[in-house]
Amino acid sequence: MKINDNFERMVPNYLFADVARKTNDFAKAHPDSEIIRLGIGDVTLPLAGVVVDAMKKGCEELRFKESFRGYPEYEGYDFARQAVADYYRSFGVKIDADEVFISDGAKSDCGNIGDIFSQDNTVLIPDPVYPVYVDANIMSGRNIIYAPSSKDDHFLAMPDRKVKADIIYICSPNNPTGAAYNHAQLKAWVDYALENNAVILYDAAYEAFIQDDLPRSIFAVEGARECAIELCSLSKTAGFTGVRCGYTVIPKELSRGGHRLHDLWYRRQATKFNGVSWAVQCGAAAVFSEEGQRQCLENISYYRQNAKIISDTLDELGIYYTGGKNSPYIWFECPNKMDSWEFFDYLLQNAGVVGTPGAGFGKCGKNYFRMTSFNSHEKTLEAVKRIKKLFI
Repeated sequence: MKINDNFERMVPNYLFADVARKTNDFAKAHPDSEIIRLGIGDVTLPLAGVVVDAMKKGCEELRFKESFRGYPEYEGYDFARQAVADYYRSFGVKIDADEVFISDGAKSDCGNIGDIFSQDNTVLIPDPVYPVYVDANIMSGRNIIYAPSSKDDHFLAMPDRKVKADIIYICSPNNPTGAAYNHAQLKAWVDYALENNAVILYDAAYEAFIQDDLPRSIFAVEGARECAIELCSLSKTAGFTGVRCGYTVIPKELSRGGHRLHDLWYRRQATKFNGVSWAVQCGAAAVFSEEGQRQCLENISYYRQNAKIISDTLDELGIYYTGGKNSPYIWFECPNKMDSWEFFDYLLQNAGVVGTPGAGFGKCGKNYFRMTSFNSHEKTLEAVKRIKKLFI
């Protein structure tokens, strides 16, 4: 018996496990300190009432023989898939309901989508990056190359025609940097993918935070239906981090090696996934109703205000950052040329504020730091007040 030796190539601990350990050690040593957590991107506001009502109704239907449901459809119930397709049409993107696969979240799909691709593909991943993209492909033994980004390009990596790749990960608005691609920049990535016969795996988990005139979907770009798969989540859109629901969109015309990727993903899901529960899909469909959108956008507006509180403080301190407007994340340069773990310790020890060291997202994040807007107004204001005391 042999284990998967690829696990030996991975960083021993997941980034947020190290953050939690350091934070917990500090809390034990300083029991009277009030720690403000602006690190992990977990929501704090409750679910929209219309969503809870829909889930309660769905649960109640399971009480009776006439309306009871067992195993869900692998690809999702028709009403939930249609709700997603209608949502796309609301911002000018046409997809068909049967191109939508309902899942338990974008993180799962980002990790699992590799099942439909050969292990000898070369994967291109921007740096800094959400760790799941890297770890999932290390586990599978794939060759990974990186598209570095920096302050010079405002952390929006662009394709290098001299580099060849088969699978390309893009996240916009980005986690961790909060930076978002415009139409022309995404068109350059689509053209690159088509030239290389590659497939873009486009993570749109934060599209609901976009305020500027930026694409909400990769499918807003001409040619993307021939080279892209889109993964999205209700975790931040509707606060489903604990409920768990997302969706993946695979155009039916997208094929490689004589196979439709839509069909391959269905086959994978039918084998390894038992679907999302009836009640959760009832709640998910309610998110996309007119009232659901109104209520969910109220929560998003609250988080946007927190992001502005943080970004306004960085403006006042003269610290470079990206994000904060079209994203719940603010990515900034560590003051006084500190590296990110050094700054993490300094901020925790001297201000009791927790963020996420940029080094955990890749080499290009070594001197940067991520904060999130997922806390209360009161605690966010207190956090920036403490930070100001350290640097003014």
